[in-house]
Amino acid sequence: MSLSRRSYLSGAAAGALTLALPRVALAGAQIEEPLIDSVRNALSSAIRSAAPPRPEFPDTASRLAYLRWLGEMSERLKKKIVDPQPRIDFLQTVWYESKRSGLDVSLVLGLIQVESNFRKYAVSSAGARGLMQVMPFWTRVIGDGDSAKLFHMQTNLRFGCVILRHYLNREDGDLFLTLGRYNGSRGKAPYPNAVFANQRLWAFTERPPQA
Repeated sequence: MSLSRRSYLSGAAAGALTLALPRVALAGAQIEEPLIDSVRNALSSAIRSAAPPRPEFPDTASRLAYLRWLGEMSERLKKKIVDPQPRIDFLQTVWYESKRSGLDVSLVLGLIQVESNFRKYAVSSAGARGLMQVMPFWTRVIGDGDSAKLFHMQTNLRFGCVILRHYLNREDGDLFLTLGRYNGSRGKAPYPNAVFANQRLWAFTERPPQA
């Protein structure tokens, strides 16, 4: 059966529009909860710094260990982020923001894989945005109210890591409950188990130096 020219063009236009829109993510989302002023102020302060992610190291050995991590993670991430420079920029930023918030980098990478599969412009059905699927209400509660900034890589990672750290503190270090709260499914196993499974893909073990 042949298509009319108008039908074909309409279909092509719809297809182009679909490609232009952010791809939908299927993960959950944080739930807005009241925050006392001291907590809100602490979270606001934690996200305000606009400093670029420049890792600093106490000694040469630490810097070399970081560079080995960066090289190995870059190889693992090739299929997700093809271009080398954006891939390195992402890894450097996720390392910086994870460490800044006192989080395990492999955990954050596992969470990102589950939440957005490393898609910078992912949007969930609940409206969560970006790499770490941050809900827009957070920009109103502890930011400047501009939710479009959640598609900016460092801003999204900053918000996501600060929020995850906040939930970890609320749950007294219980990662299972923390991840459930981050996903809006506190107490249910599927989401934390998925993050833990993906975390293992990003674990890094230093190889002993060869004699």
